[in-house]
Amino acid sequence: MTRVLVTGAAGFIGMHLVERLLARGDQVVGLDVFNAYYDPALKAARAARLDGREGFRMVRADVADHEALLALVREEKIERVVHLAAQAGVRYSLENPFAYERSNLAGHLSVLEACRHGGVEHLVYASSSSVYGDRPLEGSGFKETDPVDRPVSLYAATKRACELMSESYAKLYGFPQTGLRFFTVYGPWGRPDMAYFGFTRKILSGQPIEVYGEGLMARDFTYVDDIVEGIVAALDSTPERGENRILNIGDSRPVLLKDMIATLEAALGREAVKIMKPKQPGDVDATFADVSKLERLTGYRPKIMLEEGLPRFVEWYRGFYG
Repeated sequence: MTRVLVTGAAGFIGMHLVERLLARGDQVVGLDVFNAYYDPALKAARAARLDGREGFRMVRADVADHEALLALVREEKIERVVHLAAQAGVRYSLENPFAYERSNLAGHLSVLEACRHGGVEHLVYASSSSVYGDRPLEGSGFKETDPVDRPVSLYAATKRACELMSESYAKLYGFPQTGLRFFTVYGPWGRPDMAYFGFTRKILSGQPIEVYGEGLMARDFTYVDDIVEGIVAALDSTPERGENRILNIGDSRPVLLKDMIATLEAALGREAVKIMKPKQPGDVDATFADVSKLERLTGYRPKIMLEEGLPRFVEWYRGFYG
């Protein structure tokens, strides 16, 4: 039994991760600020699924409040931390840059300080495939050793900055860290700002959907259960003291946006009315994870393909929204 703090516990990945940790007997403290970036009712419903579970308690707090976070880590005798809380979204970062300064930069620094002074044995934190910038789809996917010095959005820049902060803290203070570069995650209880979620809502209500990049952008869609298994495997594999280990975590099978839409249409039993649009600022042409490093380390291997995962999402969506 391990005492784990999960930040962003009312979020999409956070809720699924907490359920997985509790199922194996860990003691889990969740932290979430419950902001209104998207429908607060969805976050409340996720939290309600966790409420009352044995071995779990939720704390409503801002991860950037470093004094409160350190007090929580010490009070709960936290051994491991999974830091998922962040301001997400590429397009939102173009309009609300200061939300990323607090949630992503100050928030990550707050977690680092809490881990440093709280004696945490391993920090796993969420990075993003966006750090790779805009580059062609080629070879066997993006590798952790590829250049990551040309972000095309503020969101991507903050995620790379978090990796660099972790690198400095690992070297200065010794505590082991693992940064996971997430590739596009989807599934039940997902985020309404994600394309597959918004498309589902519009198709079911008879509204046209806007398809950016002419539907030719490719994404490494990764089902949430596969992501959670990878997080847990990485959490259990503690790096050497002073190491900030960077790992890709994705499906490693990129799919064109137009093909994802076709799969979604089949799951919904309805055809979308499509308005084709050029690529938006901050968008990248492709994401493609080389996950061989994570596989060698933990045995990670994604199991759920899009043809199975999207119908699962649709089933949840219809049950949740009616």
